[in-house]
Amino acid sequence: MTSIASVHGPDGLRALTLPQTEELAADIRRLLVEEVTRTGGHLGPGLGVVELTLALHRVFESPRDQILWDTGHQTYPHKIITGRAAAFGTLRQPGGLSGYPSRAESAHDLIENSHASTVLSYADGLAKAHRLTGATDRAVVAVIGDGALTGGMAWEALNNLADGADRPVVVVLNDNTRSYAPTVGGIPAHLARLRTEDRSSHSVFENLGLAYVGPVDGHDIAALEEALRHAAGLGRPVVVHCLTEKGRGHAPAEQDEADRFHAVRPRPAARTAPRPAPEPAWTDVFGEELAALGDRHPEVVALTAAMLAPTGLTAFADRFPDRTFDVGIAEQHAVTSAAGLALGGLHPVVAVYATFLNRAFDQMLLDVALHRAPVTFVLDRAGVTGDDGASHNGMWDLTLFQMVPGLRVAAPRDAATLRRALREALAVQDGPTALRFPKGSAGPDIPAVATLDGMDVLRRPGSYARDVLLVSVGAMAGVCLEAADRIAEHGFGVTVVDPRWIAPVPDALVELGLGHALVATVEDGGRSGGAGAAISQALADAGARTPVRTFGLPQRFLDHGRRDDILAAHGLTGRHIARAVVEALAGRDDSVSIGDLAPQPVGADQ
Repeated sequence: MTSIASVHGPDGLRALTLPQTEELAADIRRLLVEEVTRTGGHLGPGLGVVELTLALHRVFESPRDQILWDTGHQTYPHKIITGRAAAFGTLRQPGGLSGYPSRAESAHDLIENSHASTVLSYADGLAKAHRLTGATDRAVVAVIGDGALTGGMAWEALNNLADGADRPVVVVLNDNTRSYAPTVGGIPAHLARLRTEDRSSHSVFENLGLAYVGPVDGHDIAALEEALRHAAGLGRPVVVHCLTEKGRGHAPAEQDEADRFHAVRPRPAARTAPRPAPEPAWTDVFGEELAALGDRHPEVVALTAAMLAPTGLTAFADRFPDRTFDVGIAEQHAVTSAAGLALGGLHPVVAVYATFLNRAFDQMLLDVALHRAPVTFVLDRAGVTGDDGASHNGMWDLTLFQMVPGLRVAAPRDAATLRRALREALAVQDGPTALRFPKGSAGPDIPAVATLDGMDVLRRPGSYARDVLLVSVGAMAGVCLEAADRIAEHGFGVTVVDPRWIAPVPDALVELGLGHALVATVEDGGRSGGAGAAISQALADAGARTPVRTFGLPQRFLDHGRRDDILAAHGLTGRHIARAVVEALAGRDDSVSIGDLAPQPVGADQ
């Protein structure tokens, strides 16, 4: 039997017979199921494109021919074929194989593409560059899913591709009828007609001016190769319509109609002791509370961009299907549609991963905030998400939010404050609101010892000394409390506050800061222009001379790894924060910053 170990890169793949290639497809599926269910990662997408990936690499000669992948979690078979099979045991582990295309890993990964609907624009630009530079010896091939075609950017690119008869691009449409979940809207309906009806009527692609080949069975290697060779020979922009099955070859995925095992968690290690009861996940807390509030607030509607279950909207959708709108992978449209819903007298809740809201910043700014529309944005996976890497760390939101006039931003620290913030947000009628929380468990509730004009005081000094004010942003409350205990051991008086609503900066927080020798802010977002920067500016505007230390993430793309390890590597632990604050208060180093603090090894006292 032909195995992965017997094939050395795409060149060796092209030397195989068709039966050998089919044997290789089975071995790739075996490896994917074994390793991805152990390490965690995206399983269903890769299983669905095994034959398609093999056909692409047999017809085209990567990396000379440039094969580009939209939504790069479907590239696991591509990674295997291009020499990275032996590293699959390190998938999404610190220092290991990325879960997305990575230019550092291979010359076969031209773009680090992990967000949907972008690949056709890359392809358009490459084709234009090849024409201008006279590079006629290479093909540009762009693989895009039907789910990604719900994104407007894909159609902007198709509009330009159709106008480039002298710029040949092979667009491979991987049609598996779903993105994370079944694809919605008019595009899947049109593709369904192409799958089932005769070809008497033109496809939308042909009407745009593109050539069209298909539909072709995306699991028939011979048929795929024939279609791809034909498309490459046309010498013009062409769409090759391939029908695939997400989760193909893995019975549990094929039988799961919800998401076809889109992604799986790591296989849990064997345990000898009883497993403790799981703490509620942030996503679940939000979803349950929104569904409960939906009964009392008929004006509340929910929007998602093809991620109903991942963002916690399933319960609301089950209870209020007519008030739930899945717009497909189209965050920009989702936000402006929400503005329209708000102008119509409703209160929309837009639930989205923090990293994906970046794509709709202009719509948040000018379509929602400019109109003072009461839209609530709920950002899941805010801050450091970890194993998905640079593109998915939701560390940019607090910086972007500072630029939106009238936007109120809440960062709950636990499940109780998330429920409270959601209730408060839905009561706002004169402008937009946003709630942000990280991935994973919400952990135990952290009670306040007092309140001050809406702010929660989490720790008061044991004496009258007012040396340092620690301002906790969201889920960093536990870290701040640990830091406060360590600082207090050195004889300094420490107050810890959680403003809960962090933008605009509360007046009470400024007043409190004026009475302390040092203010330190702690957030799991970027330091540049984030919550700490806004607090520092507010104090300066009030005439304060109080020094402010801002603890957060550096403004750079962070590699994949565990959330706790990433936070520790950048000084966001109680130990690091306490050391910096104590040194500043003691006057040993008045320029202490996060960059001066050497990270502790994993497992060390942090």
